[in-house]
Amino acid sequence: MQISRLKLANQIAGNLLAAGLALVFLVLPGMTVIRDIADPAMRRPGIPSKAWRMHRYLTPRIERWARDRIASKRAAHLDLYDVPSTEWPMFTCVFYLRSTAALQAAWEKDHRLSRQSPLSYSRDTVEAAKDLILDPIHHTWVKQHWGEDYLHTQNVFFRSLVISGITSYEKLDGRGQYRPLLRDQVDSLAAELDRSKLGVLEDYPSECYPIDVLAAIAWIKEADQLLGIDRSAFYARAIRGFQGAMLDPRGLVPYSVDYMSGHQDEPSRGIGNSHVLISAPDLWPDQAKRWYDLYEEHFWQERWWAAGFREYPKDVTEHRWYDVDSGPIVDGFSISGNAFAVAATRRNGRFDHAFTISAQVLTACWPLPNGMQLGPRAISRFAGDHAPYLGESGIMYFLTQNPKDGTPVVTGGHLVGSVYLGLLFYLGVGGLIVWSSVRSLRKVFRKRPSQPASGS
Repeated sequence: MQISRLKLANQIAGNLLAAGLALVFLVLPGMTVIRDIADPAMRRPGIPSKAWRMHRYLTPRIERWARDRIASKRAAHLDLYDVPSTEWPMFTCVFYLRSTAALQAAWEKDHRLSRQSPLSYSRDTVEAAKDLILDPIHHTWVKQHWGEDYLHTQNVFFRSLVISGITSYEKLDGRGQYRPLLRDQVDSLAAELDRSKLGVLEDYPSECYPIDVLAAIAWIKEADQLLGIDRSAFYARAIRGFQGAMLDPRGLVPYSVDYMSGHQDEPSRGIGNSHVLISAPDLWPDQAKRWYDLYEEHFWQERWWAAGFREYPKDVTEHRWYDVDSGPIVDGFSISGNAFAVAATRRNGRFDHAFTISAQVLTACWPLPNGMQLGPRAISRFAGDHAPYLGESGIMYFLTQNPKDGTPVVTGGHLVGSVYLGLLFYLGVGGLIVWSSVRSLRKVFRKRPSQPASGS
């Protein structure tokens, strides 16, 4: 009798565990994806509720991670060319600060968007993110590249992250403590770009990425607006780095060039175009519109299972299947390029594309009930534990982006096969496991041994 009862208990526990895991990891995530896709702010301007929820979830975790990483001094002993360990922690903090600034600005316009202001519960994390960006130990790798004067010598990508992060911090903090540093960075980088032969500079020695230069110019302009600086002549002249021979044969911003000769090492790519089109509307709206149209013409791809931007143009059939910037390339589609395209499409008012791409991204997020986005977390962890929240902070930031006032908005979009397959996996497989577990439990309880009569 004891063996029979033990077997019964094991059967009950096993079925309850299977049903519980299916609910947590499949059914509830599927229902969350449906809710996220149905949010009206996925189809038109606004900030989806997903971004607000992600911010609440990430805030305490990013604070702990940033504080622990600063205290560990791990950044002093990294492989000089290991992008995930060097760049990704900085990017995580910039994404977080930019997201927080966007959410706070939206809340100040409409308190109904959140029961409390984002800054009221994120102030400590804002400080931690700022501290990591300015932590000298986290500057070790660029010091090795550029020497002690790394904040005033080329180094466009890193300096632009400092400018962007501190601009967002100053918008949130408002005390002006870091405005002298910000003023020094925007003045020196703008002057160096203006003096350069072709309007571009290098990220690393012998590595010039015009896509990063364009983002840097946009972030200089954002900082100028905060600081009250009129640099109109610089912005007008800066377009020289993205005109004529500085564009690739398709008329798009090339991925990499030689900064002295303008020789194009690699033409435009999906991740680069998506990155450019987040910033370009703030600098040159008409040019941004032309670039978007060309991006759509040469890179947009429709398949039964997916729709979005390719990493390489449609007429390029031989290419790498993986890159540290693009991530895996599947059937031509760029994983990172389409994640960044969530922001690019929204910034350019193309909510028809934004909805189609966002639905796929949201499905791939695999949102757990506790707030973790299992998909982006797994990708971020793939490169180690240097920046575990990069993917989630990036998606949060992309969802906060909206077109400038006056930008024409195109709505529409559709769901593709991967979304339906994802929901079938979440709800179909999860529901089947729950149904099977409940069915087994009912059989177990029908067959359980009867209790012995009292006094027998």
